[in-house]
Amino acid sequence: MAEILIIDDERAIRKTLTEILSFEGYKIDEAPDGEEGLKKYKDKTYDVVLCDIKMPRLDGIEFLQKAGEFNPDIPIIMISGHGNIETAVEAVKKGAYDYISKPPDLNRLLITIRNAMERSSLVTETKVLKRRVSRVQEMIGESGPMKKIRDTIEKVAPTEARILITGENGVGKELVARWIHEKSNRSEGPLVEVNCAAIPSELIESELFGHEKGSFTSAIKQRIGKFEQANGGTLFLDEIGDMSPNAQAKVLRALQEGKITRVGADKDINVDVRVIAATNKDLLKEVDNKTFRLDLYHRLSVILIHVPSLNDRKDDIPLLVDQFLEDISADYGSAKKSIDPEAIKLLQQYNWTGNIRELRNVVERLVILSGKGITAEDVRSYVLPK
Repeated sequence: MAEILIIDDERAIRKTLTEILSFEGYKIDEAPDGEEGLKKYKDKTYDVVLCDIKMPRLDGIEFLQKAGEFNPDIPIIMISGHGNIETAVEAVKKGAYDYISKPPDLNRLLITIRNAMERSSLVTETKVLKRRVSRVQEMIGESGPMKKIRDTIEKVAPTEARILITGENGVGKELVARWIHEKSNRSEGPLVEVNCAAIPSELIESELFGHEKGSFTSAIKQRIGKFEQANGGTLFLDEIGDMSPNAQAKVLRALQEGKITRVGADKDINVDVRVIAATNKDLLKEVDNKTFRLDLYHRLSVILIHVPSLNDRKDDIPLLVDQFLEDISADYGSAKKSIDPEAIKLLQQYNWTGNIRELRNVVERLVILSGKGITAEDVRSYVLPK
């Protein structure tokens, strides 16, 4: 149910608007002046605000300015019986969605509210989409290990050296790979990602190198593989420790000769690809176990970058939490929630087996389940094991 805040010093106006809009299915909150309205505005995320202009303590224009500084995405419709063209223009310039004279025409008011809500939804969706299609997220953290990773990226990204990124699940190996690509001379080319663990062993060769029509039962048309798709750019092979032995041999050939062959084809295809690999396994142990090729390991590990676990960089948790709070509030189209210092301390004491991914999920849980701000009690209730 959509929620509307009505701010007006005339009780009769508030009562009339509340009755009309409640009948239309909206949930209504009221405030008798701008100051009280601003408090409610900061405490809750409304879909629309109806605000009078002439009010005691804090008038409508002042409310409009302060509300815009706190959360500019909520549409505010100004209503006044003392208005003129100049007042309407000023209100719109200050950020008002629209201006309606008193007594308001019911049909126009309902249409304006509906349009304001649709516009608000579009603004939120646009922000979410822009964030999702942004080329690369920031690498958050000022701890020693993170500074070392950033320094290494600055040195190796402009080269053509192959890189092996190691670390536990959820530490951000993919983000490191994206930053290497972003800062490389290939940044204008494609970054193609392959999760080797998610592809069945019988399909990995077709996924990487492509296949010709009719080369096997389900090959009803020609397929371009990931190596060809990444030509001129970067190929990120995630969880390469799970790659099948046959695929490992073909990847080794591609790295040695710069050539691939599609499944079912005889013709070689030249490819210009920089390969970045990542794994959560100890590949040298996999070599001892005869599940990973030693020669491929040496080809991939020209540069080694180890991404530490979150438990090894807990000093970065306050920065990460702040960034996640900002990101989640943007995704939800709501005001950013505050978090108590004591809550941060409890999060720093937690054992983060899922690393950054787990922390992000926990912050989202706290945002959804907590009240106006996130407290230590919220962390004890929703995060810490009983």
